[in-house]
Amino acid sequence: MTPIRVAIADDDAEIRAALEDLVRTDPEMEFVASAPDATTAIEIARAERPDVFMMDVRMPGGGGPRATREIRRQAPLTRVVALSAYEDRATILEMLGAGAVGYVTKGALAGEIVAAIVGAMDGQSTLSPEVGAEVVSELATRLEEQQEQVHQQQEITDRIRAALSDPSALRIAFQPIVDLRTLEHVGHEALARFASEPVRPPNVWFAEAEGVGLRVALEIEAIRRALESIERLPGYLSLNISPETIAHDSFVDLLPSALAHRIVMEITEHAPVENYEGLAESLEAFRRSGGRLAVDDAGAGFASLRHILRLNPDVIKLDLDLTRGLDHDPARRALASALITFAVEIDATVVAEGIETEQELDALRALGVPFGQGYFLGRPEHISGERARSEQAAAGSGGPAG
Repeated sequence: MTPIRVAIADDDAEIRAALEDLVRTDPEMEFVASAPDATTAIEIARAERPDVFMMDVRMPGGGGPRATREIRRQAPLTRVVALSAYEDRATILEMLGAGAVGYVTKGALAGEIVAAIVGAMDGQSTLSPEVGAEVVSELATRLEEQQEQVHQQQEITDRIRAALSDPSALRIAFQPIVDLRTLEHVGHEALARFASEPVRPPNVWFAEAEGVGLRVALEIEAIRRALESIERLPGYLSLNISPETIAHDSFVDLLPSALAHRIVMEITEHAPVENYEGLAESLEAFRRSGGRLAVDDAGAGFASLRHILRLNPDVIKLDLDLTRGLDHDPARRALASALITFAVEIDATVVAEGIETEQELDALRALGVPFGQGYFLGRPEHISGERARSEQAAAGSGGPAG
């Protein structure tokens, strides 16, 4: 019978020696090597490929979890049995999560340690009696939670895929963007609306889509459906998009170059940008064809200001929280005034969002804001073909993208 080749890792020299003696005295086992830290243990596993590695949980070099993960990657046939004085569930679960197949406390009898080694070689999982019941209960609870998470993720995936394929599940509403001096419509912002159950706002839909890897697909489909109406709408069309979607290969083919001059792409304050140079390159062809770039939610936080400085947008959209109450709040008015002055300096157009009262409209006019949108000026609507043609005849195509 081929003996079980065993390696040992522990930062305590006396424990290493005791375990080595235990392995050497058992005729069914063969001692391979010992290590005082995680890094040495990984090197031994890679070079010697032992059948079983007795692994201390806490030792220099990243501890047992790091060594176990690397051993499982570099020597996948080596089974790891955790060995520790610690009996808390968190420590045990960390080792089991890293790939250990057993856990034995340092106070265990020699027979228990030998049984753990043999069991690991036979493909069995071993836990010391002192911790077994609690850990099994914890593992069962975690497994139930994981299964529930998997079930929820699948439900979300199915719901998103249904919206991608069903025209009635994802519809586009268009909110007018207005010249604040004449109140004429100069464009529209396309807003996704979802009819599927459970009812939830669009930002939740897109956040859930991101969680299952479908945000780019959902954004592209929403933009595609919005573009179907561009010829029936006056002025320009403003489309919300994330940096990930801009960087995606399908972005290049999404926007027809002949219509680029009528499109504004909005990047929100809430969208993190890790590579501004790469984002600018992805937008280059679109902007060269006459397409415009807007930074949304300006004034909501530092990220929007960084977007403005790095992306040189054509349009700056004042956040609705900045617009709301601007007529009686000196601090909001001062910040809006500063952003408006900055926009003039960089030759960008300002659009104020969230205008809900006549007083807010008058205050924005007084500050020199040329364009705006909000419930006071027009609510998002699903535009019918006949209504769109009527608007097209009554309005021009001015504004930031006109």
